[in-house]
Amino acid sequence: MADEIRIRMAGPGDALELLEIYRPYVEHTAITFEYETPGIEEFQDRIAGTLARYPYLAACRGEEILGYAYASPFKERAAYDWAVETSLYIREDSRGRGIGRELYRKLEAVLLAQNVQNVNACIACTDSPDSRLDNRSVGFHEHVGYRTVGTFHRCGYKFGRWYDVVWMEKLLGGHPDSPGRVIPVGELGGRMKSLLA
Repeated sequence: MADEIRIRMAGPGDALELLEIYRPYVEHTAITFEYETPGIEEFQDRIAGTLARYPYLAACRGEEILGYAYASPFKERAAYDWAVETSLYIREDSRGRGIGRELYRKLEAVLLAQNVQNVNACIACTDSPDSRLDNRSVGFHEHVGYRTVGTFHRCGYKFGRWYDVVWMEKLLGGHPDSPGRVIPVGELGGRMKSLLA
């Protein structure tokens, strides 16, 4: 059915559509601290770089992409291998329809299959919401099981004002004494179909 939302792996070939979802976040909000929208080649490289190890998921209605989510390294040191940072962007006309929740649900399923134990989100916030930032992202993450673990005050400057950043976390795994290696997403093979079903 054309109206049904399905989640699939995204790829560099989706960059133009994904970039158009991301553009308003850069140009009109403080949700991302990026000042300029990246070019198409840079965005393709970002997607390919993510897919070398982690999932990059797109929520689609028919062939149309309504939002996307992906994971990236939390830190580069080997001891952090079992923790990732998550990112989520929903097309402006598709917010509030449960797409973000479904993207995160599938993203977490894939990450757990990879042996990832912790998901972390770095989220811009403010004590005085404005047209650029309204703190809904913090509420969304709380709703899907994240908890705030720290605040960096006035650490981001965009649109002529300072914004805070909160770190939120969710524990996915049981943190075994001897965790299995983190499996690159490309090695999950046939398991991906069931994880995204």
